[in-house]
Parts: sequence; C-alpha cells; structure tokens
Amino acid sequence: MTEITTDQSLAMLAALAQETRLEAFRLLVAEGPDGLPAGDVARIVGVPSNTMSTHLAILERAGLIASQRSGRSIVYSARLDAMKALVLYLVQDCCKGQPGLCGEVAAMLDPASSCARPETQH
Repeated sequence: MTEITTDQSLAMLAALAQETRLEAFRLLVAEGPDGLPAGDVARIVGVPSNTMSTHLAILERAGLIASQRSGRSIVYSARLDAMKALVLYLVQDCCKGQPGLCGEVAAMLDPASSCARPETQH
C-alpha cells in the first residue's frame, strides 16, 4: 500500500480510535513481522478472546493488520506499510509553504522526501 484514499484513511483512524484496538495494534507493531496468535493478543491486552477477535477483525478490515493461519491459531501482524501510508496521507501537504513544520516527521517516514531535506540557513 503506497497511497491511500480519504475513505481508507478514515477507516484506519476509526479502527484506531478505540482503546483496545489501539493497544492491540501497538502490541503487534512492537512484535514485528512475526506477529502474535490472537489468543496471546487477547491475554496480553486483557480481554476475552471473542472480544479480541472482533477488534482484530476491525483492524484487519481497515488494512492495519494481516492474519495468517498457523495450525489451529491465527497469527496477526501489523501492516507497517499501511501505517506509513496513513501517516504520509496525514502530512502530505506539510511542505506547502512551510517545510520546517513537519520536516522531521517526513524524514522519519521517507528520507528521500523533499520535506526531509534540511533547510539551509541564509
């Protein structure tokens, strides 16, 4: 996912605008590409498995996480490309007139971005 639409960004933001889902997403980001089985996510976050399944389904529909079956478990992992696309969508116009406002954010996300280049002092 390289570029997202307004509808996709709204779905992602809505999915993250709930405490349990945000906590689960942050946990999956911390776990990296290997992810965690759904049961482990539920246990760590401290919610019943059936409740967590609903939250994970919402995050997956929004495109923020991916799932893969592993035996009897479903392993979830964060889609960092989707999160990067969301953040880029939110700051895409930051360079218009005032690149210093978000140059550091752009540099963290895309070192090749024109916003990422340091301004020269005159």
